[in-house]
Amino acid sequence: MIEFVLDGRSKVNTYMQLVQQVKQALRVGLLEPGDQLPKVRDVAQSLAINPNTVLKAYRELELEGLAEGKPGVGTFVRRTLAGPSLVNQAELREDLVAWLGQAQAAGLAHEDVVALIDTTIRATLTDGSPHEEDA
Repeated sequence: MIEFVLDGRSKVNTYMQLVQQVKQALRVGLLEPGDQLPKVRDVAQSLAINPNTVLKAYRELELEGLAEGKPGVGTFVRRTLAGPSLVNQAELREDLVAWLGQAQAAGLAHEDVVALIDTTIRATLTDGSPHEEDA
């Protein structure tokens, strides 16, 4: 089951952070069709947020066809976002964990790692390959 975490420094609305985390879990196979999302009351309590915020996130997931609410039972995943690359993710995750260890040993803070990844992704996705100055 997914465990939500909020980033108080993020400019992203709280409910959208929840939506994004569910989508990420769907992409990497942590959530699959039929899985139950945490109860609204439990999420609201654990994150110290208004239950309406959680409901708004779950409604957004329903509108996108990713979840389905069953009155009196809970909210369940309807479909996945994981693609065929899911089978390769375990090995890539291991590589990423090792890389993150190297980044930490090199003194990079969380924000530095995020900035490095984000800028590299933007540079790579612009033309499909890393720019020479980034390589």
